[in-house]
Amino acid sequence: MAQQRRLQLSTQRPTSTICVLGTELSLDVCGSAPKDAVAFHVQGTPGVKLYVVHETQSIKLPSSVSRWPLAAGTEVLLAMDALSKDVGDEKVRISYFGEAGAVPVGRAMLYLTCVEVSLDADVTRSGAVSRTLLDKATWTWGPDGHGAILLVNCDRDDPGAKTPDNRDTAVRSYADLKDMSQMVLRTRGPRTIFTGHRLLLHVDFGDADKVGVFYGGNSIALEEYKHVLGGSKLVYAVKPSRHQEESIFYVEGLAFPDVGFSGLVAFHATLLESPEKGLLETPIFTDTVVFRVAPWIMTPNTAAPLEVFVCSMDNNEDFVAAVGAMAEKAKCPLTVCPLPENRQDRWIQDEVEFGYVQAPHKTFPVVFDSPRDRGLKDFPVKSILGPDFGYVARQAPEHASDLDSFGNLEVSPPVTVGGKEYPLGRILIGSSFPRFGGRRMAKAVKDFLVAQRVQAPVELFSDWLLVGHVDEFLSFVPAPDRKGFRLLLASPSACYQLLKEKQEEGFGEAAMFQGLEGVPKPTINEILANEGLRKFNNYIQSCINWNRDILKRALGLAEPDILDIPQLFRGEVAAGAEAFFPDMVNMLVLGRHLGIPKPFGPLVGGQCCLEERVRALLEPLGLTCTFIDDYFSYHVLSGEVHCGTNVRRKPFAFKWWHMVP
Repeated sequence: MAQQRRLQLSTQRPTSTICVLGTELSLDVCGSAPKDAVAFHVQGTPGVKLYVVHETQSIKLPSSVSRWPLAAGTEVLLAMDALSKDVGDEKVRISYFGEAGAVPVGRAMLYLTCVEVSLDADVTRSGAVSRTLLDKATWTWGPDGHGAILLVNCDRDDPGAKTPDNRDTAVRSYADLKDMSQMVLRTRGPRTIFTGHRLLLHVDFGDADKVGVFYGGNSIALEEYKHVLGGSKLVYAVKPSRHQEESIFYVEGLAFPDVGFSGLVAFHATLLESPEKGLLETPIFTDTVVFRVAPWIMTPNTAAPLEVFVCSMDNNEDFVAAVGAMAEKAKCPLTVCPLPENRQDRWIQDEVEFGYVQAPHKTFPVVFDSPRDRGLKDFPVKSILGPDFGYVARQAPEHASDLDSFGNLEVSPPVTVGGKEYPLGRILIGSSFPRFGGRRMAKAVKDFLVAQRVQAPVELFSDWLLVGHVDEFLSFVPAPDRKGFRLLLASPSACYQLLKEKQEEGFGEAAMFQGLEGVPKPTINEILANEGLRKFNNYIQSCINWNRDILKRALGLAEPDILDIPQLFRGEVAAGAEAFFPDMVNMLVLGRHLGIPKPFGPLVGGQCCLEERVRALLEPLGLTCTFIDDYFSYHVLSGEVHCGTNVRRKPFAFKWWHMVP
C-alpha cells in the first residue's frame, strides 16, 4: 500500500505542495468546503491521477459523474507517476456547488510538484544497492527473505590505529569503507523545490550507539569522509540542491546483537515542509530502510582448516614440531605464538575462539576473546586483530571461572532435528547441574552466544570435570556417510571392555605408560582390580551418558552417529575428574588428519592397544590418525592437544540469512 498523506485545502488562497513519487495525497474536500456547499467537481492536469472515494468505492476520474456529494467519508486521492520539470507544473482544481446553483460557490486550487526521495540499501542481498519493490522497512529470514545487512566493523584496517575501526569516528582507508554497507539517498525533481524544504537522514535514539554513518559528498578523497550519524548524532541535514541525484552513505555496525539489541537498525529519510515563517516544519514524507547486524558465527571441526595456532614454551619443542608436521600434511599454515607474547600461557584454545562475520558484499574472520585473561590476554589484540581480521570480547564482571575458557565452547556440524534445520550447527557449552555452588559460563558470554540466533546454543553438563570443558569428553570428525560427521564421546565403559578383552587374551600383565620416566606403570590386571577407580568411572560414564542423551535430542543423532573412544578418568567426585591417561577425544582435527593425544596404553604385540582401537574406529572413515606425545607438556598440566592448539577455519558456504532461526 502506498504511503498516504492528508492535505488541507483552502478556497481563500492556492495551496502548493510536493507529491513524492510512489505516494498518494488524500485531499480533505469536506474540510475546505464553503458552508453552503453540498457537492463538488474535481479536475486536474494530465500528469495527475485522480480518484474519488465514495461509499467505500474508488472511482478513477474523469468519470460519468460530474458532481460528487459532500458526504462524510468522501475523499479525493491523487498520485503522480512522472517527475515534474518545473515547480508547480501540475494542478488540481476543486469547484464547490450549492443546492441550486450551476455557478461554483467556491474554488480550491492545488499546485503540485512531483519529486523522488528514496532511501535504498542492498535489500535483495545481491551485494549491490538496487531499487526494489520489496518492503525496505521490514527484515525477513529465509531463502526468499529480504532486508539489508550490516557488518560490525571490528577489524583494524590501519595498522597504526590503536583501536578496532568500530571504536573510532574516522575513515582511515579505502579498505575501511569496503567493510561498510552502502545506503543510497536519491533525490530527483526540480532542484529549486528543495531550497524551500529540508531533507533529514536520521536514526532512532535507541539505535544510535549501534551504528556509524559516513558521508564524503561528491569527493573520493578519504579526508572528505565525515562521521554524520550515530553515537550522539541522531540527525543529518542533507542539502539536495548541492548534492548529486544520488548521495552514497557508508554504514558500519558498532555492536553485535546482544541482550537488549536484536540486531535490527532502522534509518529514515524525512522530507520537511515549512508552511509559513515562524511555524515549525512538518514532515510530509519518510522513507525507511532496515538493516540487520550480521551475527558472529563459529565454525565446527569438520570445516576446512585455514590456519593453525600453537604456543611455543620452554618444554614443548617436540609438540610444536608434531603440530607443524600435521599442519604441513593438511597444507595449512602454522602460526606459532612465541613465549614473549604468550607469557607462559600455553592454552590457546581457552583464550580465543575463531569465527567470522558475513554480508553479501564482504566476509572476514573475527576472533572472540574469552574473559579468562591470563598470559595470552593481549595476544588477540596485538597479534590477530588487523586488516580484515576482527575482534570481539565479553567480560565476566562476576569473575571468570574455568567454564568461561573457550575449550568449553564448541559447535556441532550442520544438523536437522525433527524437521528443524540448523545449517550452521548448534553451539555447545558446558555448565553444571542446577545445584548450589556449581560453575556456569559467564552470563555475558552466554547471552552474547544466544543473541546471535543462528547457532542456537545447547547446554551440556561439564562441571563433573576438574577443569570443566566440553572438549574433554566430546569432539566431531568428518565422515563420508550419514550426516557427514561422527560425534566422538569419551567412554570409560568402552575402555573397561577393551582392557577386559586384552586380559582374557592373556595380556593382563601389559602395563601403561611405557617409556615415560617417573610415571607409575599400572598393568591391565591392576587397573581392572582397582574397585575405587571402577566406581569413579561408573559415575563418570553416567555423566557422559546424560550428555549423550542431550546431544542425541538436540542434534537429532542416532547411535550409529556416535563413536565411543576408550578413556578412563581419575579424581574425586567433589573435586572433579581428570583424564587417567592422555584424553584422546581432545584432538586436533585438520580435514582428514587427526592429531590425537598419545595415550601410552598397554602394549599388545608391540602395539598400543588403545591406539589400535581408535584407529579401527576412525580409519574406516578415511581419517588418518597421528598420535602426538603431550604427556609432560600438556597432560600433566590438565590439558591435551586440542587445549594447546587453535584453528581458524573456512566459513560455511551456506549464507546465514537464508536460514530461519
